[in-house]
Amino acid sequence: MEKGMIKVSVLYANGDGKTFDMDYYLNKHIPLVGGLLGDAVKGASIEKGIAGGAPGSVAPYATMSNLYFDSVADFEGSFGPNVDQIMGDLPNFTNIEPSIQISEVM
Repeated sequence: MEKGMIKVSVLYANGDGKTFDMDYYLNKHIPLVGGLLGDAVKGASIEKGIAGGAPGSVAPYATMSNLYFDSVADFEGSFGPNVDQIMGDLPNFTNIEPSIQISEVM
């Protein structure tokens, strides 16, 4: 990604009693989000947590996803009108409340 782009990270913390259906996420939720946000999204990545930093430790996050935009305005303009539909789909694949961070690529 290019310097100055906006990265929106969606982090799903791991923990006891937390569930995450990766199959649904990859095959239903991500296509839904991509279709709703359209050309505003310039790139994306999805990461499945497999371990923490210490040997044998659990990954702090079940999943981390990143979406890239040219500007915060592009993110807000595409996400805002679709927030209810996107967030409404969460119970279909997880019981984890995601954390969202907006960053500038350096």
